[in-house]
Amino acid sequence: MSSNLAMSVLSAVEFLLSAVLAFLFFNRGLQRRFPSMGYYLALRVASAPVLTILLYIQSQPWGRNYFVGYFLVYWSVYIASAVLLFFVSMEVFRSALSAFSGLTRLGTVVFRWAALVSLIVSFSTASFAHRGLLSIPDLAVGLMRSVSILELCLLAFLCVCMNALDLSARDMAFGIALGFGVMSTNDFVIVSLISHHASLTAPLQFVYQSVVLAALGTWVAYCAVPERARKPVVIPANSTIYRWNEIASALGHTGTQVAVQQPANSFFLTDVEKVVEKVLSRNLRESESKS
Repeated sequence: MSSNLAMSVLSAVEFLLSAVLAFLFFNRGLQRRFPSMGYYLALRVASAPVLTILLYIQSQPWGRNYFVGYFLVYWSVYIASAVLLFFVSMEVFRSALSAFSGLTRLGTVVFRWAALVSLIVSFSTASFAHRGLLSIPDLAVGLMRSVSILELCLLAFLCVCMNALDLSARDMAFGIALGFGVMSTNDFVIVSLISHHASLTAPLQFVYQSVVLAALGTWVAYCAVPERARKPVVIPANSTIYRWNEIASALGHTGTQVAVQQPANSFFLTDVEKVVEKVLSRNLRESESKS
């Protein structure tokens, strides 16, 4: 089997897995819990045949003029996927902390600031060496890099706090984070190893595609296997996470304002009254003795 045919087969398997995943995801009604994930899967399935057709047209001798069309569609889908992945990460974070309303609210604010900082760092370190339309890939790659960092941080957070959050490894929120974490790691490793001008049939491209298929297969397994129902989290009142949740719930809430009147400082007045009484009683005794 030639390398071109092998890559075509892997691409076809990726599309089939994405289609099966989208069917299982929407069939179980998971889009109500993770709406952004549903949009991401729909975009992934719908864009694959369009990009394949455009790539085929571009590869033909008479289709060289359609390069701009493929370029714009590909990078538009890439940027839209990066934006959707940010909202997917937010949904996974909120789902994992759904039992702790205070931490969910405070964590969402911290998550947004972390995304903003990651975005600024990614764009500040990116090299915008191109101008015009050719600057779009630099912008898209910087955006995806910042989202990938958030996905890895989210997966690390869930792995460390699973016991405290009473989160099962079979939970769909953890499964989504695991899949995106694997994809993000795959992106960082392959990009650092592969040449910028490597062909689509380079050996590392097959490794990259295989890891993507493994992540999609993981999601298919999570959607196919019944998820364990999450029970109400019961924690002792003196536990650390309970205190953090109470503190987070109190932050940002002013509550009812009560005017507190300071008690009068009567210490000095009381002493004056005692001195006056002593003087009056002494004068009264002296006047009685003289009479």
